[in-house]
Amino acid sequence: MLIETRNLTKQFGGLTAVKDVDFEIEKGKINAIIGPNGAGKSTFFNLVSGSYIPTSGQVIYRGKDITKLPPNKIAELGVARTFQTTNLFEQATVLDNVIVGHRLRTKYNLLDAVLRTKRYKKEEKKCKDKAMEVLDFVGLTNITDQLAGNITQEEKKRVAFALALATDPEVVFLDEPAAGINSGETEGLAELMKKMVKRGITVCLIEHKMQMIMKLADKIMVLNYGEKIAEGSSEEIMNNQDVIEAYLGGDASA
Repeated sequence: MLIETRNLTKQFGGLTAVKDVDFEIEKGKINAIIGPNGAGKSTFFNLVSGSYIPTSGQVIYRGKDITKLPPNKIAELGVARTFQTTNLFEQATVLDNVIVGHRLRTKYNLLDAVLRTKRYKKEEKKCKDKAMEVLDFVGLTNITDQLAGNITQEEKKRVAFALALATDPEVVFLDEPAAGINSGETEGLAELMKKMVKRGITVCLIEHKMQMIMKLADKIMVLNYGEKIAEGSSEEIMNNQDVIEAYLGGDASA
């Protein structure tokens, strides 16, 4: 077990977006979170990655309480995430976009950067080398010099993966990685997630493409109206009556 949430709850005024959710993200596996639209999936991600502070409950990472840590501190511990909307610097190259990721691990200060000291140059080379390594891993070495604004939607998804990987994470949270791409491209991203796990990176994703999730995930949690209604393998989830009712009774497109 890598990350554990205990009674995790988030309220926005009178709305409870996540309610008393206990979940264990298992190391070295593909963990998935599914549920109808508005079920609280992205809020759950935001709580774990530090974008939101819970109303109550805890987030434990490697036995340490990280509930109130800011996102940059959580990222430094080894937790990376992508977002539903891929926000890249459109006027910068693909390489420059990914270089930003590894700056989290650099050891130079502002003065080094201004004076372009030896330490600055050494650390910048490390960032560039790391960026090239992860771009190779995601299969994008052929477009490193292209502007991010000029590449395809599927390539942008891969750049987002590369950016997360450049932070040297232990676990990566992927928020709807296959949104807006076709079935062939979806298959390619699924293979990339398997490759990440083979490299020792734990994956946790939110996804609406059920066919992909059922084939890919080792473990699935289902949220509905902010509450966990089921947890288990693909087979267990597909045969769970509460899950069937949540999808058929609510927004079945989720």
